[in-house]
Amino acid sequence: MPSPQSDVFAHKNRQAVWNHWLPVLAVLRGYKLPWLFSDIIAGFALTAILVPAGMGYAAASGLPVIYGLYASITPLLVYAVLGHSRILILGPDSGLIALIAATILPLAAGDADKAVLFAGVLAILSGALCILVGLCKFAFITDLLSKPIRSGYLNGIAITVLIGQLPKLLGFSVKADNLVEELLLLYVGILAGRVNNMACAIGVSSLVIIFGFKRFLPKIPGVLAAVIMATLVVSYFDLAENFKLAVVGSLPQGLPKLRIPVVSWDEANALFAGAVAIALVSFADMSVLSRTFALRGGYQVNGNQELIALGAANIVAGLFQGFCVTSSASRTPVAEAAGAKTQLAAVVGALCVGALLIFAPNLLKNVPHAALAAVVISACTALLDIRGLSRLYHLRPSEFVLSLICLFAVALLGVIQGIFLAVVLALLIFIWRAWHPYTAVLGRVNGMKGYHDITRHPEGRLIPGLVIFRWDAPLFFANAEIFHEQVLQAVAAAPTVTKRVLVAAEPVTDVDITAADSLTELINTLQQAGIELCFAEMKGRVKDQIKLYGLYGKLGVGNFFPTIGQAVDDYLLDHQIEWKDWDE
Repeated sequence: MPSPQSDVFAHKNRQAVWNHWLPVLAVLRGYKLPWLFSDIIAGFALTAILVPAGMGYAAASGLPVIYGLYASITPLLVYAVLGHSRILILGPDSGLIALIAATILPLAAGDADKAVLFAGVLAILSGALCILVGLCKFAFITDLLSKPIRSGYLNGIAITVLIGQLPKLLGFSVKADNLVEELLLLYVGILAGRVNNMACAIGVSSLVIIFGFKRFLPKIPGVLAAVIMATLVVSYFDLAENFKLAVVGSLPQGLPKLRIPVVSWDEANALFAGAVAIALVSFADMSVLSRTFALRGGYQVNGNQELIALGAANIVAGLFQGFCVTSSASRTPVAEAAGAKTQLAAVVGALCVGALLIFAPNLLKNVPHAALAAVVISACTALLDIRGLSRLYHLRPSEFVLSLICLFAVALLGVIQGIFLAVVLALLIFIWRAWHPYTAVLGRVNGMKGYHDITRHPEGRLIPGLVIFRWDAPLFFANAEIFHEQVLQAVAAAPTVTKRVLVAAEPVTDVDITAADSLTELINTLQQAGIELCFAEMKGRVKDQIKLYGLYGKLGVGNFFPTIGQAVDDYLLDHQIEWKDWDE
């Protein structure tokens, strides 16, 4: 019979499993009553930014604004159940709107109903990809996007969306396939007198209010203030009728309904590339943001479970008339600043948006599109990372160039093409660095223990007849021949006749079969020249591989040393060289 102790352990294990897959259970068990008031207040504060941001991002994605509100309800509820982060807020985001628009609008060809349908399918596809990555525990692939690459594509997206919103800010619209064409049509529209002066005044005033509140009253959401003021002015003076001002209009009453979007196989294939790009951007943002707020709150998050929660939120959003969502770098700080303790704040925010749609949808009918464009433009300015570019320029010019390449690829080739180019560049850079790693010949330097790179320390002294060669990478098929060549070049460049090559192998973390065959050739080449090959500081696991390949016996047990110092001592003793003869 199982002991009471084993029953306790089994219960704890079951509880841990449930807590992992349904983190809300742990939250409910540990919830403290004093948190309730803070979460409710934070939820009300969150609603103030959920509504205008959701509407603005929907319009910028080429969708009716109501779908931005739909996308602000269900994802919050799903993440509250499945997400590990206590205060992370999900919803439509400025980093995704260009990707969504670039994917669905060409397929929809001006049909608003089709655009909504495609947006739902896109959310389901990207959500399924996120869940797949999370279940396979592949959250680490977010590391493919280095800071320069991520900064580059975000800057490109920000510029693309910002310029796309300028015509709406000025009161007219353009249809363009790329950024250059959009800029040209914007210029032509201004010259042709298409600017609606009233829309321009409202849009610019909204921007001034948003940035003014951000600068002088940061605790009050300037986005909400701008949209409320613009709506009141439009309503009081009937600007929509008198100045032909574009407004949101009447919204359907009620909550989003469950609708399974169905598309053809060809349409699904056309949406798939966009879904991959959206999933990659979404879980890259999710990974960074959830870890950041977990660190602030003193708790831990599971990256793979976060991707599963994100994927589920997107699938549910797609099924309930929403579109792609991700973690929000603008709304999460609002919840944090308002005192949110748990995901109950997000639930309150979602319920408030739902209540607005049920009881008072007409409150939003006079919201001007120019004000929503101002909301999106203000979000894009937050995406722009000019300071980061400047830092790269001064500290790492090569990565500055890489960031600019990504920026222009997104802006000129297209958002989806730019994202994939960014990933390809990241992989190529990784391969290049592993293919051509740093190498060094080591020598003795006065006043410093050990052996050091003579390129950095030209005053360093080499041991006569001994080349100490360091290779800063794994040995694998792509760089095996380069290793071979670099060792022979070090031998050829030595100031004295080489008798032994000592490889400082501590940085070598792997040796594959191709590299093993190349090592065999190197051993034979060196032996024919009367030169020994030895290794120092080789890791045990790598040494096991060497044994498996049969190289351990070929080189001899005595040619593997625990430290460089012991290998040098052995060489000096073997060739009857005194320290004082050269180390002076």
